[in-house]
Amino acid sequence: MSLRSSYPVGRSSVASTLPPPTGVVRQVPSSRVAAPLGPRLLGAAVCFLVALGLTGVLFVWTYPGQWVDGLLLPRAERGGGYEQQTDLVGPAKAVLATFGDRTLLAALLGGLLLVGLLGRRLLAGVVGVVMVLGAAVAAGAAKSALPRPDLAIQSSTTHNSFPSGHVAVAAALLLAYMLVLPGWARRWLALPGAAGVSVIGAATMIAGWHRFSDVLGGVLLSATLFCLAAAALAGRPGGGAPRSPGRLDGGGVGRRLAEGLVGLVVLVWASMAVAPDLAASVRRGPLLAIVAAAGLTMLAVGVAVFLVRSADFAAPAGHRTTPTKGDVYP
Repeated sequence: MSLRSSYPVGRSSVASTLPPPTGVVRQVPSSRVAAPLGPRLLGAAVCFLVALGLTGVLFVWTYPGQWVDGLLLPRAERGGGYEQQTDLVGPAKAVLATFGDRTLLAALLGGLLLVGLLGRRLLAGVVGVVMVLGAAVAAGAAKSALPRPDLAIQSSTTHNSFPSGHVAVAAALLLAYMLVLPGWARRWLALPGAAGVSVIGAATMIAGWHRFSDVLGGVLLSATLFCLAAAALAGRPGGGAPRSPGRLDGGGVGRRLAEGLVGLVVLVWASMAVAPDLAASVRRGPLLAIVAAAGLTMLAVGVAVFLVRSADFAAPAGHRTTPTKGDVYP
């Protein structure tokens, strides 16, 4: 027996005993790799769209839906409008007049583009502007096209106001800023932004401009458009890159829901502190509609922010052509 045959040596055995080259990081498989962002957002868009359609069908075309809308926001006596008998009508109309000012809306859209430009998310800012304008156009088209049948309900009219354009634009503006902000800043804007959208929704109901279902429809419409816009941004090369590739965000669904619940409680408490006579000056039905609309608005905004929790829509900084120390070998 020769010395050569006593010690079998192969290329693979030698390679397996050698340490990896300096600076080379072995790629370790992870069981927590997130699903592709684009399909998740498209699936969420379909869910929001189905919820929007069901809300419209239930509250616009069925007797129980119209009856619930009328129960929450009853018409004034002797066939009057839906303006509520409360001292908050004046402040509500002031809020709607302020938000409906074209100069303010132009400034908010300009700020959206500026934030996107400063954060290398100009394309996301442009998509956000298109999303806001699309929400306004879609809400107006739906109100004009959808018929509201007369189902012989005393507290209902045949005038269709579903969905609310004011609420749709307000929610779309908030969600558009979620596209141009970095991930850490979204959560700081989500709660006060959702509170602002809730105030606008409450103002439309107190002033008698919209029903409860209209407010909910406006929020669902904007959430649908947001998911579609985010999916489009995530589908481009390098778009929607996660902050920590290959790993899910550390926050869980339960913690997000708990934060939303705490935010709703804080919102209601702040409303009572600022306007201590709110519960006394507003009837039980409208008050229930306001609280329910605020809760559903926060839920929709929370879901939207949670979906893009680990995504960053900043433009790619460029691709390196020469491997450097620390690169991962394929």
